[in-house]
Amino acid sequence: MLLKTLALFFLNLLLNLAASASEDGFIYNGFAGANLKLDGVASITSNGLLKLTNNTKQIIGHAFHPSPLKFQNSSDGKIFSFSTTYVFAIIPLYATVGGHGLAFLISPTTNRSNALSSSYLGLFNANNNGNLTNHVFAVELDTGYSPEFHDIDDNHVGIDINSLTSNNSHTAGYYADDTGLFNNLTLISGKAMQVWVDYDGEKMQVNVTLSPLGIPKPSKPLLSSPVNLSTVLLETMYVGFSSSTGSVMEAHYVLGWSFKMNGIAQEFDYSKLPSLPRTRPKGKSKTKALEISLPLASFAFALLIVAAGFFVARRRIKFAELLEDWEVEYGPHRFLYKDLFKATNGFKENELLGRGGFGRVYKGVLPTSKLEVAVKRVSHESRQGMKEFVAEIVSMGRLRHRNLVQLLGYCRRKGELLLVYDFMPNGSLDKYLYDSTKPSLDWDRRFQIIKGVASGLLYLHEGWEQVVIHRDIKASNVLLDSEMNGRLGDFGLARLYDHGTDPQTTHVVGTMGYLAPELARTCKATTLTDVFAFGSFTLEVACGRRPVEQRAPDEHLVLVDWVVENWQKGSILNTIDSRLGQVYVVKEAEMVLNLGLLCSYPLPSARPSMRQVMQYLDGDVPLPELSPTYMSYSDLALLQHQGFDDRLTSDPFFVSTVSLLPG
Repeated sequence: MLLKTLALFFLNLLLNLAASASEDGFIYNGFAGANLKLDGVASITSNGLLKLTNNTKQIIGHAFHPSPLKFQNSSDGKIFSFSTTYVFAIIPLYATVGGHGLAFLISPTTNRSNALSSSYLGLFNANNNGNLTNHVFAVELDTGYSPEFHDIDDNHVGIDINSLTSNNSHTAGYYADDTGLFNNLTLISGKAMQVWVDYDGEKMQVNVTLSPLGIPKPSKPLLSSPVNLSTVLLETMYVGFSSSTGSVMEAHYVLGWSFKMNGIAQEFDYSKLPSLPRTRPKGKSKTKALEISLPLASFAFALLIVAAGFFVARRRIKFAELLEDWEVEYGPHRFLYKDLFKATNGFKENELLGRGGFGRVYKGVLPTSKLEVAVKRVSHESRQGMKEFVAEIVSMGRLRHRNLVQLLGYCRRKGELLLVYDFMPNGSLDKYLYDSTKPSLDWDRRFQIIKGVASGLLYLHEGWEQVVIHRDIKASNVLLDSEMNGRLGDFGLARLYDHGTDPQTTHVVGTMGYLAPELARTCKATTLTDVFAFGSFTLEVACGRRPVEQRAPDEHLVLVDWVVENWQKGSILNTIDSRLGQVYVVKEAEMVLNLGLLCSYPLPSARPSMRQVMQYLDGDVPLPELSPTYMSYSDLALLQHQGFDDRLTSDPFFVSTVSLLPG
């Protein structure tokens, strides 16, 4: 009798556990007490949430079911059918900016320590992405746009086989059963959603379905794709989740998870799923009026009221900022001046990162999120077109690329505009090229920075919904993140400012040495003027010299001229930065120097597009041979014919800038 009682007790105990499992399936109605294999920053909260990542930059979280499952029939090699469903939520730090996302994956191992964060989602790295030996199947919920992986947008679901370039993908959403219409879902809404992943081993087909929590599984899947997993999955595999953040942060949660081999995943008991943390602090409740029993006639109390009123009025004047009715629609990108003032310690000199013609830049730490930011103070007195101006700034905040500095938002105060950027801890590239107190960059890092800036510029020109022309590409506008990756800063904003205050900036807009010669005639920036500036930048990084160096009061050395002269002599490698010694890849160095000359060609029609530049840098297309004379006097005649007047084309500095060779 005692044994029977004990048996019933343990049976009831097992039935009441949050997670139950068998050899071919399991279900977690919340993860309290769950035996998962966790790594990175993944953890289980006190109320049973599986928290894969938190609001920290460049981190990874993995969570796997601890026991491997058998996916392959050992007799014929066929992959068994399987079904899984899980409830997730993504809570971003900023309401409209995502930070990369999470993925359900089937992996031969639980050790993915060599994977990268950011757009790699903790799945792969730059070397093994796309390798058939990965044996990984994944369904990504991607909240970042990564053009290098051919993402369709920054809010999509994708089926991944051994690579982050999805076999099939679709904007997040679901097809309503009653109307058949497609309804969009925002993955970073902070709301719980449910995903179903079903694989039919006979038909060799994957179906992925998504819906808000509480809506039954739609009959029409979001993605339906033929996939033969027999060459992907091994006989035994692990199932789990992978997640990562980049420069912009978000927290990834899984509330429940069910898996079944050769059957349908068991449905959740939704009443047992844990609650998500509050994403926004509740508004302060109205303070109850103090009950005052004594009459307010005291002279001392009256003085206190007057003093408090004076203090409040003075504080309001100090932190007063412009906010017009039309700006409410841009809310998520608008920062409070008070928060930026606190973040930068009142814009103290010891927080100053740099200064230029566009304003001063300060380092700051936002008081609530503790996020490190760079705050640029820009004078903007004119009210004309301010609505369009702010709308464009907010629009620029939607640009997301690993080689662009993220614009997080703005603030307006009196005649001042404050722009808030992601903080880059290693500062600007020019410090590492010209500051003797900084370590010299090796060739591999320089080559990767050039490729990174080219990739970011290609995104601005072709990868976004509008063409964005940078107009001021130079080493001081390339910032280095914590991993020394190059990120192009100030993108798209130069054209919105009056540049006349910068002593090194011309009325044409830009910096001397990076200006395409046609700007003197048209004053109109194009993608090809950006290419010209990129050519000057490329030579600058490879040679470790500024585009224009002053040797004497009336003597300048133009870098492109010097490189052309050495190229003509067959000694172009003599222009490589002497600090590199002989430690560089000769073929890469020659290609980079020739590419810099090609991009710096005086005639715009002869310059490549940034898409072609990336093909050259990636080695997909060989670099074309330069003209034997590079720039002849016939080209000067053509420039005059196109509208350059005699006075301009006869000017020695102009002639030098467009690389006219003597004789």
